[in-house]
Amino acid sequence: MASIRRLLPFCSSLQRTGFSLRGTAEGFGVGGSCRSFSATVASEEAIFKCPDEDGRVEPEVLVMEDEIAKIRREFEAAKQSFLKIPEALREMPKMNPRGIFVNKNLRLDSVQVYGFDYDYTLAYYSSNLQNLIYDLAKEHLVNEFRYPESCLGFKYDPSFPIRGLYYDKLKGCLLKLDFFGSIESDGCFFGRRKLSKKEIEEIYGTRHIGRDQAHGLVGLMDFFCFSEACLIADIVQHFVDAKLEFDACYIYQDVNRAIQHVHHSGLVHRGILSDPQKYLVKNGQMLRFLKMLKEKGKKLFLLTNSPYYFVDGGMRFMLEDAIGSTDSWRELFDVVIARANKPGFYNSEHPFRCYDIEKDTLAFSRVDAFLPNQVYYHGCLKSFLQITRWKGPEVIYFGDHLFSDLRGPSKAGWRTAAIIHELENEICIQNGENYRFHQAKFHIIQELLGKFHATVANSQRGEAYDSLLNELNMERKMARSVMKNMFNSSFGATFLTDTGQESAFAYHIHQYADVYTSKPENFLLYSHEAWLHVPFDIKIIPHHVKVPSSSFKTNQ
Repeated sequence: MASIRRLLPFCSSLQRTGFSLRGTAEGFGVGGSCRSFSATVASEEAIFKCPDEDGRVEPEVLVMEDEIAKIRREFEAAKQSFLKIPEALREMPKMNPRGIFVNKNLRLDSVQVYGFDYDYTLAYYSSNLQNLIYDLAKEHLVNEFRYPESCLGFKYDPSFPIRGLYYDKLKGCLLKLDFFGSIESDGCFFGRRKLSKKEIEEIYGTRHIGRDQAHGLVGLMDFFCFSEACLIADIVQHFVDAKLEFDACYIYQDVNRAIQHVHHSGLVHRGILSDPQKYLVKNGQMLRFLKMLKEKGKKLFLLTNSPYYFVDGGMRFMLEDAIGSTDSWRELFDVVIARANKPGFYNSEHPFRCYDIEKDTLAFSRVDAFLPNQVYYHGCLKSFLQITRWKGPEVIYFGDHLFSDLRGPSKAGWRTAAIIHELENEICIQNGENYRFHQAKFHIIQELLGKFHATVANSQRGEAYDSLLNELNMERKMARSVMKNMFNSSFGATFLTDTGQESAFAYHIHQYADVYTSKPENFLLYSHEAWLHVPFDIKIIPHHVKVPSSSFKTNQ
């Protein structure tokens, strides 16, 4: 995995503060600053001397003390540079929040077929939807599974969860993992209580999740997982506070069953359609994108797990101001498939059934062709390819769920586009001067800490050693905390950990999404014949700009 990690080398010389680093720029912090390097030994007179019994001072002790003094001076100079945002940060290029970011090269002129999921891909929902799912699920837990009635007092907290978390069914912890499968030290919760590093080590022995422990983890990857993650944490906390014994696995199973029930029973669908103004967001740009594809001769299909009546009601509402005729949205698609049962769709052999819209029934005749203006239920990838004869590389599929929407198509040879709505906001934050300022501060402290640990031996610790180490760690912690709270006070950014490493969610995006963007219609910003290339300086996640510590050197 590490072999694919090519980071921007910015382990530079900060001349005016006395930084002098030589060696390999690889892996030490947000910007991939120096993990291993040779530190230049200063020739200035040592200010700390530790004589032996005969009054002599060992040369290596003088060198160590001289280095501590030098790093101290560099740190004090760096702190002066922190008083003002450098002009260099303002001049750095900014990422387009609506851009398309490329993990694997993609020629749009070779793509002839565009497929779409519905929920959170074609359909945009307001934040009210998470409250609806949360409330319906907690009521089901109380009414059907006999959870304590006090659970009805729970309220969804939008500030708590992010996408891409994991729940440990064996230990009951809600975790954020990094790219390499290690627990984020500031992103592990038991209920609503954040665990300390010591508690994490006591529970797991190490921050790295091994294969045996990984079997107990379930990923919460789609946009519906926000309400699920919050409800799990609230129930665990409630049981802890009430001093009730519980099995963490049962809580997950019950909450997951409740979440599935509100979807499969139609409760959430009916709730949305009963008040579409509250839950759905109208989007004329989506219609423009779909029409553009049709005008260019592309084939379009809709493949969703939702029932047809729900999709139809939502599409009519979202596009009613733009298309004139309330039935014309289906004319945009060559094939419409509902109740597809993804991800099972990709490896099962279920037959397609023709759906009668008027009678709400399924036909018994065999489906050998997809006819215009028809709607189909169920089916499987094998039959889909046999009927359409669409070849893998000429098909691109858009979806928001990494496992249900993207993993299957990716393995089938389709190109994939991940739709990640929170991406737009996170890029806006990363483009901001305040975020870049604290990120550059973080880099400087990381470089100093790297130099400090590479030079000073633990066996020869003293007051000057402890004082400087504590100050560096405190400054780094403050910078990390500020950056984290810009995104989410509990778990930070979706794509990054607090140390600047890519998250486990970013790993799955890298693995299963050829490209990713915040909305499908962002493709309107590009030519339909564009060649989308992986950036030459790729860092795993193309949209993430890693601000170098050298940005401060013009200020010193």
